[in-house]
Amino acid sequence: MKGPYPEIQGGGSLILAWQVRSKRVLVVGGGEVAAGRIVNILNADAKVTVVSPREGLNEEVAYRIDQKQVDYVDRKFEPSDLDGADMVLTAVDDPEASSQIYKLCHEKRIPANIADVPPECDFYFGSVHRDGPLQIMVSTNGNGPKLASIVRKQIASGLPSNIGMAIQRVGILRKKLRKVAPAPDEGPKRMQWMSKVCEQYTLDELCEMTELDMETLLGFYRPGDVPSLEAVRLRESDGAYDGPFLI
Repeated sequence: MKGPYPEIQGGGSLILAWQVRSKRVLVVGGGEVAAGRIVNILNADAKVTVVSPREGLNEEVAYRIDQKQVDYVDRKFEPSDLDGADMVLTAVDDPEASSQIYKLCHEKRIPANIADVPPECDFYFGSVHRDGPLQIMVSTNGNGPKLASIVRKQIASGLPSNIGMAIQRVGILRKKLRKVAPAPDEGPKRMQWMSKVCEQYTLDELCEMTELDMETLLGFYRPGDVPSLEAVRLRESDGAYDGPFLI
């Protein structure tokens, strides 16, 4: 008999959006796997250092180095490379060396991912779909990376082509709302009102929303109303709008 709450399903991972902006990430290795890791980390605005002999670099990693997108150390890994690191990613064809790096990271309490060795990973990389601010990750918890990629492509194929732009516009509106209603006790009302906007407006309408539309729409926040985009623009054309919160 099922209980009143969700049943626990062990064996999963805690999937998070890990903010690594300006964090120092060490990448050991310079092959194809390292290239993919570097892209993921740079997209998250981290500061990346690559440690690998020059002869071990593939073309993409060499390009990142030449373009000064990452810092580079031309040699094999040394324990001192961990100094100041917030995260470590290894992608080398040397299981013994990889295990040693993981042990050192564990001792220093530095989260690490040892490519292709799930037991020696504090976190996994999933298959990610990216559309502007939208990120969708599919993880098989290290069981089947290729299947994760297949599932991710199926999910992405079913998404509207303008979903990324719509989310971006919602983000701008949300920031504007926080400026005009910054009080902490406004939090529940802000969330409720933004939920109404997302539910009542189509993706096309969200994408079409201009800065003026947003400012006019914010004028309906106090009474908790969310008029149609047509009504918002009618108010603008009538000249009734004179700044947020004046309704």
